[in-house]
Amino acid sequence: MAELRSLVLVLGDQLDLQAAAFDDFDPATDAAWMAEVAEESRHVWSSKPRTAVFLAAMRHFASALQAAGRPLHYRRLDDPANAGSLAAQLRADLQRLRPARLVMTAPGDWRVLQALKDVAEESGLPLDVREDRHFFVTVREFAAHARGRKSLRMEFFYREQRQRHQVLMRDGQPEGGQWNFDADNRESFGAAGPGLVPPRLGFEPDAVTGEVIALVNARFASHPGRLQGFAWPVTREQALQALQDFVGHRLPLFGRYQDAMWPGEPWLYHSHIAAALNLKLLTPREVVAAAEAAFHAGDAPLASVEGFIRQILGWREYVRGIYWTRMPRYAELNALEAHEPLPAWYWTGATDMACLRDALTQTLDHGYAHHIQRLMVTGLYALMLGVQPQQVHAWYLAVYVDAVEWVELPNTLGMSQYADGGLMASKPYVATGKYIQRMSPYCKGCRYDPAQRVGERACPFTTLYWDFLMRHEAWLAGNPRMVLQVKNVARLTEAERDAIAERAAAIRRGEVGAA
Repeated sequence: MAELRSLVLVLGDQLDLQAAAFDDFDPATDAAWMAEVAEESRHVWSSKPRTAVFLAAMRHFASALQAAGRPLHYRRLDDPANAGSLAAQLRADLQRLRPARLVMTAPGDWRVLQALKDVAEESGLPLDVREDRHFFVTVREFAAHARGRKSLRMEFFYREQRQRHQVLMRDGQPEGGQWNFDADNRESFGAAGPGLVPPRLGFEPDAVTGEVIALVNARFASHPGRLQGFAWPVTREQALQALQDFVGHRLPLFGRYQDAMWPGEPWLYHSHIAAALNLKLLTPREVVAAAEAAFHAGDAPLASVEGFIRQILGWREYVRGIYWTRMPRYAELNALEAHEPLPAWYWTGATDMACLRDALTQTLDHGYAHHIQRLMVTGLYALMLGVQPQQVHAWYLAVYVDAVEWVELPNTLGMSQYADGGLMASKPYVATGKYIQRMSPYCKGCRYDPAQRVGERACPFTTLYWDFLMRHEAWLAGNPRMVLQVKNVARLTEAERDAIAERAAAIRRGEVGAA
């Protein structure tokens, strides 16, 4: 065997032929390495849709590498010699391949980076970890932005990036004269509903994806989720089609209805490209450019385009910076000292709360829910119930097809569960069931009444909202954005407090909410 100069490690969320790890790739002396391993579906109880997206995308990317003339060593999950984990598989393959060095693009998971570093060190091989230029902002640049700040608000970071990259800017000022168009966005559908929603662009599984679906159903039969109707983009070409379809058909109304929910309508006006972005089948630059071009062409209003671009250029880059500048300690934060277990029905959807049942069923069917279903339905309930944030994190990482730890962990622990004590969010996102009633018709078909906080018909969201304020009253009193809520809870009589606490205790015991 000819001497192997570089073994380029390619992870399941690094499916980019232009990645930095390939910069000096020479097919005569170098080779790529990829491995499907059970550990990546079992370190959290990964759902069938999430596992299938990763494996199908990896196998298609393996074909793209070979078509590009890049030698590849690929270990399939169903290979009898599969070692079961990335570290163990790499260790075994290094004994056979004996490269002079290892090269990789920086991964999106602290655990994986440490494991691969350990293998390289024990093997006595240099490991060249290269900057992931997929992103607009490097970790070093974000660290410079964060230096000296007690809190890290996305809005200030976002404005810096708009100016730096000249996105939606005109003569040094933001398009439209303002940075944020939330006042024009975030409406509900109203009583008439969403009407005729543009259909989701789905992709019929080809032979490769079909083989993966069969493998996942057999190998991970006990895992949550379903694969009937699997239609996610798993190739670069499909991802580009999905982007074009979103910009052409749903972006114009994205901003207006980005927070709206409707039973049985999982897709609405959202992009459905987060998984493709996080697998690196799309770049954020081409996504932002496509949205901005739609505005300049008059095909989408500024409010929708700005709201969408803020998610990509602002929020996505911001949470990555939080993750890599705060790990590994960030993963263990629990500022609210929440220790309740996650309800078992999060894994089944078996709840009699209409909003949660729909969000959970949709999640298990598709591996997808939009941001309000995550933040203000599943996340809100877990926060107010007092679930240990690490359990909430493990659930989100397991069930969503777009979940890679760098983006999922800060979103869950920081934004959703307030476990970082306010580093990311200026206040806990808590609300009664009336928020859900305002943004959807779920309450009309639910046995619970969002206007009631105690009694048999009291909405668990409403009960838990008041219970949350009572449990954290002293602490929340120091937060300027919670002053009104704290004043309201201070007006409760002792009898009212006791009744709320009793009802909340019944919810935590599982006597309320489970179907």
